[in-house]
Amino acid sequence: MSTLVIKDLHVAIEGKEILKGVNLTINTNEVHAIMGPNGTGKSTLAAAIMGHPKYEVIQGTIEIDGQNVLEMEVDERAKAGLFLAMQYPSEISGVTNADFIRSAINARRGEGNEISIMQFIRELDKTMEFLEMDSEMAQRYLNEGFSGGEKKRNEILQMMMLKPTFAILDEIDSGLDIDALKVVAKGVNAMRGENFGCLLITHYQRLLNYITPDYVHVMMQGRVVKSGGPELAKKLEAEGYEWIKKELGIENTDAVIEKEEV
Repeated sequence: MSTLVIKDLHVAIEGKEILKGVNLTINTNEVHAIMGPNGTGKSTLAAAIMGHPKYEVIQGTIEIDGQNVLEMEVDERAKAGLFLAMQYPSEISGVTNADFIRSAINARRGEGNEISIMQFIRELDKTMEFLEMDSEMAQRYLNEGFSGGEKKRNEILQMMMLKPTFAILDEIDSGLDIDALKVVAKGVNAMRGENFGCLLITHYQRLLNYITPDYVHVMMQGRVVKSGGPELAKKLEAEGYEWIKKELGIENTDAVIEKEEV
């Protein structure tokens, strides 16, 4: 079993503190969902875990199996087993999907342990078929001209091929129709097991109809304010966030609350 531990994490961007003491522990064989209104710090948490240079960690720790993640460069975090499926994947002209994925796999495996071309092709073909992706997408430039749904499936393809220890999926359901949503969920569910843990960031219960989380966390004002099981997500879908705000005495859920000018 592997463990990702986030303790008292405070993160700022452009001098504004966004995360204000996030505590979270994720083990392999667990799926955690983070929900919350817009502007509460969910995507900031994902970016900070992976080491986005614009996000400054000003307090707290992130560890994976006792290793200090904050001391690692972005590529070292990936080699340690972290993976981020981005909300808005970048387009890279001139680099094919297949070449990108194979290079990423070999970078993680290390020199002298590269995946053979035949093994790679077999695994890629099998995974693309599983995700109902057209085989020609392997030779298209990375995300170039892809629809929103194709980009999200492509992120799941990368995850399944790279086999990370912990995957962070930032609004992987955004913009997907129901058929694409089911395929994305199928990919995540196929990864579930003793060697894989997942952090899902989402606004909607509909994704959790297909990926049943072990834990659900609600973020407001840059911190986790409530945790529970799958039933918490269903209650949020039915009743919204007002009951949590009333229960905790929260008026504004935003991570950054601008002061009114006097």
